[in-house]
Amino acid sequence: MAHKKSIILLTVLLVIGVVAWCLAAGQTVDQRGVLSGTVSANGLVSPGAIAREGDILVYVETLTGPAVAVRANVDGVVREVLVRPGDKVRTGDVLVRIESKR
Repeated sequence: MAHKKSIILLTVLLVIGVVAWCLAAGQTVDQRGVLSGTVSANGLVSPGAIAREGDILVYVETLTGPAVAVRANVDGVVREVLVRPGDKVRTGDVLVRIESKR
């Protein structure tokens, strides 16, 4: 009986720990490209940069010239830039991840 109570207590503590970690970690939001093209070095955001909703994160070269591929849709800190200059991207690809301040 004591063994069963120990297992239940340990399980409850583990669940509480996981929930607390998830809440403290912040939410990472994928920023998806809206255009296809080749990633440009000009204007490419860097990890650690502060992003405000609407900020331009990535430009791509298209047939008609440079165009905005991704704008931030949340306020936060850029955690990952998944592309480099010269990479070919398609509409819907995840290009940047932002840790939301919400």
